[in-house]
Amino acid sequence: MSDCASASVRPLKVSDIPAALQLSAEAGWNQTAEDWHRLIDLTPKGCVAIDVDGELAATATLMCYGQRLAWVGMVLTKLQHRGRGFARRLLTQSLARADRMGILTVKLDATDEGKPIYEKLGFHSEQAVERWSRLDLSGASGLLSNAPCDAPLTEEWRSADRQAFGADRTQLLENLAHRNPPLAVESSYVLTRPGRQTAYLGPCVSDSSETARAVIARALLTGSSSWSWDLLPDNANAVAIARDLGFTPRRHLTRMVRGEDLCTQTEEIYAIAGFELG
Repeated sequence: MSDCASASVRPLKVSDIPAALQLSAEAGWNQTAEDWHRLIDLTPKGCVAIDVDGELAATATLMCYGQRLAWVGMVLTKLQHRGRGFARRLLTQSLARADRMGILTVKLDATDEGKPIYEKLGFHSEQAVERWSRLDLSGASGLLSNAPCDAPLTEEWRSADRQAFGADRTQLLENLAHRNPPLAVESSYVLTRPGRQTAYLGPCVSDSSETARAVIARALLTGSSSWSWDLLPDNANAVAIARDLGFTPRRHLTRMVRGEDLCTQTEEIYAIAGFELG
């Protein structure tokens, strides 16, 4: 019997977070224990794992935004267990779950290494997505929760987010805003959060490049000196703002889709919520 066939898929639990954090750190990713906790809290049945000899060997998550959209993320395999089909096994089960739920569209952000696997599972390329970073170790460090402006989660910018993103992710936004309040001007907003290596900027939605620039620039003053910002390079205004604020591109991924096309307003999305969240 093959390794993949004999591996048992099980739910990822809160008690797995330390081991899961080791997996994402081994891959060089920026997630914190709180990020893993958020995924398990918001989609407990969508977080799955495989053990080998009693230790966590692989993970995958499926964040569902109603029946309109699900997002695949945190597809990780421990280095010594790669090449044994674990990622494909978890992905297949995650997609089967999405199909049982009647999810119309499934998306993910793929590395070049993962792209051929996703294509075999029915995904096709939609657009590029990039990580931009600004490393300034000379700046003062602090807590993002000390942001100078506490903007409530208003229906105005929840509605703007639904229109831009194409699905209702209010539950995620409320979770993100609980610890680190957004900076908002009317229907434009930006959220930030701590990361393992750098602070994280996003999501950010705005119908005005000038307003987007203003809220992003202000967010960068909220206590961290090093930042990561994931953006869609098809939004030329987001790219221009990132360059002007001292960011440079570090990673290039491909946003992929399976199922029905989903209408999004790329020109209003200045930062995504994360590769694992959309």
